[in-house]
Amino acid sequence: MTRMRAIAGSALFLIVAPGVVAGLIPWLLTGRYAVPVTLHLALRGSSFVVILAALAFLLNAFARFALDGGGTPAPIAPTERLVVTGPYR
Repeated sequence: MTRMRAIAGSALFLIVAPGVVAGLIPWLLTGRYAVPVTLHLALRGSSFVVILAALAFLLNAFARFALDGGGTPAPIAPTERLVVTGPYR
């Protein structure tokens, strides 16, 4: 698999799998992420920091699948090489 196909496949799988399961479905079930006005500003800020950290971790993992492994995290297009770098080492 070429590098560009691996990157495109990983990006597509990122949108389909975590995007739907952790994004679209909760958004549809919970009333479009309505945040109560009474929610404390510090809690909003700290939750935003946690979400950004998790997003950085997820994007790093997907990038390593494409760049280091030569494939995608999707079972239909697995990596050509075992990925043993990064946080999953």
